[in-house]
Amino acid sequence: MSTFTKPRLSFWQLWNMSFGFFGIQFGFALQNANTSRIFSTLGATPDDLPLYWLAAPVTGLLVQPIIGYLSDNTWHPFWGRRRPFFFIGAILAATALFLMPNSTVLWMAVAVLWLMDASINISMEPFRAFVGDKLNPSQQTAGFAMQTFFIGCGAVIASLLPTMFSEVFGVSNSAADGSIPDSVRYSFYIGGAIFLASVMWTVFTTSEFPPEDVKDFRSESRLGFLKGFKEIINGFGKMPKTMVQLAFVQFFSWIGLFSMWIYTTSAVADNVYHTIDAQSAAFQDAGNWVGTMFAVYNGVSALAAFLLPVFAKATSRKFVHLICLVIGGVSLASIFLISEKEWLLLPMIGVGIAWASILTMPYSILAGSLPSDKMGYFMGVFNFFVVIPQIVSGLLLGYITSNFFGGHTVKTLMLGGFCMILAGVLTLFVRDVAGKIKEVVPAPH
Repeated sequence: MSTFTKPRLSFWQLWNMSFGFFGIQFGFALQNANTSRIFSTLGATPDDLPLYWLAAPVTGLLVQPIIGYLSDNTWHPFWGRRRPFFFIGAILAATALFLMPNSTVLWMAVAVLWLMDASINISMEPFRAFVGDKLNPSQQTAGFAMQTFFIGCGAVIASLLPTMFSEVFGVSNSAADGSIPDSVRYSFYIGGAIFLASVMWTVFTTSEFPPEDVKDFRSESRLGFLKGFKEIINGFGKMPKTMVQLAFVQFFSWIGLFSMWIYTTSAVADNVYHTIDAQSAAFQDAGNWVGTMFAVYNGVSALAAFLLPVFAKATSRKFVHLICLVIGGVSLASIFLISEKEWLLLPMIGVGIAWASILTMPYSILAGSLPSDKMGYFMGVFNFFVVIPQIVSGLLLGYITSNFFGGHTVKTLMLGGFCMILAGVLTLFVRDVAGKIKEVVPAPH
């Protein structure tokens, strides 16, 4: 990457380069809110759900560092460095979103989840490095906050779509003969179209800085993937100290999040709607209400994305992340105590605050400790510590739920909350190289 001073970008330039995340989160939100519902409708048991969800973290484990390395070593005069991956990933992800609700058997839904998650990661991974590429350090927190804003906005709308289709437009919400409800099916169709359109907006409205010496860059890039694979493996021993410390924070943060995504539908159905029958109308109503709950936490995160940098400027990024994770953990654990569906929206406010910080502060802290020419690679490696806890959760949460919690998944949510609180405590041990942030998101002009 060129060493010249990067120009400050306007609000609308930050907007354009981040807008693709609106569609990316549409895909993730539909996946997070509806995958367990789809699996259950097609016959999956609560004990097996974590294993079926393993597709998501395993694809991330494989795809993210490889795409990060490849995007670091790609350059095209028109497409640039990161945008080819935005483009290809968007086409594949939109295809998967159209296929998912048409799954007729469980194995098909699991296979499509592999395709969907891998495709979304192809688009998403370079977006994190995109901020480091284009923004000078004083605007990087603003860039990540803008991404978090679009993540929140996309997730709110996507999470509400099944409820909107069934309650506003009268689309069927029943799982007739074990098929996916039309309300979910149409939501995924809309999601696929929006994913493609929003990512293409970023692809065609932004540009990228060329390498400082294009000839040398291309010569290095031709050395081949074997060299790249060796660098990927060796890079684990060269992680900055800050990255290692953040890895522990991420590990316990994402155990909390993954438990929520897997088990909220079954927990709410059992604890509030008093059913475990995935074919029943009550279970499908619980699925819609979980979409509303997820819309709340994502909506809160979209608003908090612009407030967190203000508090971080006044205190520190570490302190803000600590407080947010504790609030989120207490909120997630409190679902165990709630038996009325309307009150379930309250803890989602706390979860949304934590989610905003998880999507902003670790990446902002990390970006200041990374070499610019390895930004994509290290961001990919850092995401190992997002997917590894999900794999651990997939392997262990079903066993823990069955053998220690009597099959009551609401207790698993409480465990996830405790993990998030622990992550907050571990933030105290992170070394933030850049210290306090220098500015917040610029005003529109």
